[in-house]
Amino acid sequence: MATILLIESGGNVCSVALARNNELIGIREENDPKSHATRLTVFIQELLNEQGLTATELSAVAVGRGPGSYTGLRIGVSAAKGICYAAGIPLIAIDSLQALASGITNFTTHAKSTTNQKPLLLCPMIDARRMEVYSALYDVELNKKAAVEALIIDSNSFKETLENSTILFFGSGADKCKKVIVSPQARFIEAIEPSARFMIPLAFKALNNEDFENIAYFEPYYLKDFVAIKAKNKVLRHASE
Repeated sequence: MATILLIESGGNVCSVALARNNELIGIREENDPKSHATRLTVFIQELLNEQGLTATELSAVAVGRGPGSYTGLRIGVSAAKGICYAAGIPLIAIDSLQALASGITNFTTHAKSTTNQKPLLLCPMIDARRMEVYSALYDVELNKKAAVEALIIDSNSFKETLENSTILFFGSGADKCKKVIVSPQARFIEAIEPSARFMIPLAFKALNNEDFENIAYFEPYYLKDFVAIKAKNKVLRHASE
C-alpha cells in the first residue's frame, strides 16, 4: 500500500495531509501565514504518530512547488527535502495552481450544465498582493490551456478568452477580482484555499509514473524574485543619522 505525505505551504494555509492509495487518511491545517514555521513540522509529526508511521514507511513526500509565498514555499520545500533525504524516499513536486484546480471538481459538473455550450475553463488564482495574482488556465481534465503567470488584474483581463469560454475563477486571489472582471461568462467560487488534500490525485499519478525530483537540486517555483522590504521606521532612522 502506497502512503504519501503531502505538504502545501505556499499560501495563507499551512496544510499537511496523509493519503493512502489515493484516499485521504489524515489532515492538519491552519489558516495563518505566520504559522508555517512553527506548525508545519508539528502537523507532520502528529499525522505520522496518528497512523503509527515513521518517515521510512512513507512511499514519498509530495510538496507544492508554487507559485506562492517565498517564505512559505521555502519552509515547505525544506521540510519535504529533509524528510526525503533522511528517510531515503522520493520527492514529488506538484504545481500549486493545478492542485488548486483539481480541488474544485464538485463545482465543475454544475458549471458545465449552465455554460450555454461554451467551453468551461478553470482559473485558479493565488493572491500576490495588491491587484496582482498568480494564475493559469486549465480545462476540466486539468490540461493546461494558458501558462502560469503573475498578472495585474484590470477590466481587460481575460476579456478575449471570456468571449468564447466560461471561466470559473477561484482561490485566494479571486475575491478581489470579482468587481474588476465583469462578464456573464465569468463565474466565481468563494472560500477556496490551497490545501494538501487537493494534491492527492496528482501525487499518486506522479508516484505511479516515478516522476520524482532531484532532492539535492530541487527549488520551489517562485515566479517572482523575492524582494526584502525594510520597515519604514528603520529607513527613516537611518536617513536621519
